[in-house]
Amino acid sequence: MTVRVGVIGAGRIGKVHAETVTYRIPEARVVAVADIVEEAARRVAEQLHIPQATRDYREILADPNVDAVLVCSSTDTHATIITEAAEAGKHIFAEKPIDLSLARIDQVLAAVEKAGVKFQVGFNRRFDPTFARVRHAIQSGEIGEVHLLHIISRDPAPPPIEYVKVSGGIFMDMMIHDFDMARFLVGAEVEEVYTRAAVRVDPAIGEAGDVDTAVVMLTFGNGVIATIDNSRRAVYGYDQRVEVLGSKGGITVGNVFPNEVTICTAEHVRRDLPLNFFMDRYTESYEREIRAFIDAIVHDKPVPVGAADGRAPVLMALAARKSLDEHRPVKISEVG
Repeated sequence: MTVRVGVIGAGRIGKVHAETVTYRIPEARVVAVADIVEEAARRVAEQLHIPQATRDYREILADPNVDAVLVCSSTDTHATIITEAAEAGKHIFAEKPIDLSLARIDQVLAAVEKAGVKFQVGFNRRFDPTFARVRHAIQSGEIGEVHLLHIISRDPAPPPIEYVKVSGGIFMDMMIHDFDMARFLVGAEVEEVYTRAAVRVDPAIGEAGDVDTAVVMLTFGNGVIATIDNSRRAVYGYDQRVEVLGSKGGITVGNVFPNEVTICTAEHVRRDLPLNFFMDRYTESYEREIRAFIDAIVHDKPVPVGAADGRAPVLMALAARKSLDEHRPVKISEVG
């Protein structure tokens, strides 16, 4: 069986996924690509020899030769496109978040369930081999009962202010990956969220109603305490680290570097900076998540990151913002 794929959104991540299917997944092929900027769609189609390029994603949804779609468009379009794709009977992979509104997310998930199609959410970091190894160590009991989890996630530079204004803010567009990673590693649900945050990088981010520096404490139902710290700017590069403390030991995950060289002189012991951003750091994880999606279709099995996994991090993001605004711990039950 060959899964015929339509890619909706021909920006950076859409192109990555299209390349992955074209060059690395023999069980699937991209048959169409759409983007509101038609030239972008045509450019990707020409580069990857995709037979159809269009400005209107509905042409892809109406095409009986398309089995599945990859929704890589802007966040504000996700809910509508996912709903319409489900109604068209297409299997769906969608980048996060499903939507910024919990009520809208629930409507989308109801439509997906009614249609009975596969639906996977793009939390790619779960597919990173290093983090997968950490989860295995936790789930297998290798380090005993987990007591503490700490996630560090810092970008090398803030995004454009135009993006900040429409992204849903740091908790919804950046820390949402870390909320998902915390659930993935601990294997339990968060019950309470407490946030401390400030504007320390760029005053324009504060003027847009957001923060750029944040620490969030999570209390899980199984007793695990987790902390996540985010910054929009780490001048030394993309900072992605995890530490877990358990009753029998601990796990530490450091940054990934472009090489293993250490230079020693009379003045310094140093090495090159870590990989600079997510497209470099998580290249393998993007391939693995799309491969898992196609595999679920071919073998008719559950997707590894489903509806509940798409909803829970949004709940956590909403609780984090509420905690910041109200200067108090917030129960997850208060927001959803």
